[in-house]
Amino acid sequence: MYESLKWLHVAAVAASGAGFLARAALMLAGSARLNARFVRVAPHVVDTVLLAAAVAMAVMARISPLAHPWLAAKIIGLLVYIVLGAIALRYGRTLRARVAALAGAVLVFAYIVGAALQRDPLWPLSIGF
Repeated sequence: MYESLKWLHVAAVAASGAGFLARAALMLAGSARLNARFVRVAPHVVDTVLLAAAVAMAVMARISPLAHPWLAAKIIGLLVYIVLGAIALRYGRTLRARVAALAGAVLVFAYIVGAALQRDPLWPLSIGF
């Protein structure tokens, strides 16, 4: 059961990231499709599945996110990602602000994925150049 939840979570992460990039492309193109009902509702469904799977895995594994620094980092990163994503797609007043928030959101998304894969909140510091 845990393994199935893990794959559901990973699939939801991929769908969430792809959906965000698709909505960002619509925003940059100035498309009215960004306001379509499906485009507005689908991210909430995907993100609910993503979060539910994450919580279920934590409960099954009997782990507290605050007891594991990499999980705490993912939660903090998620909050930053949500704020930057909202600025990029809706609340940014200028195109420059939206693009900057978009770039930040993509970087934070990558950080969250890296922290999950490496199970280390400081994983970017361990990358050898």
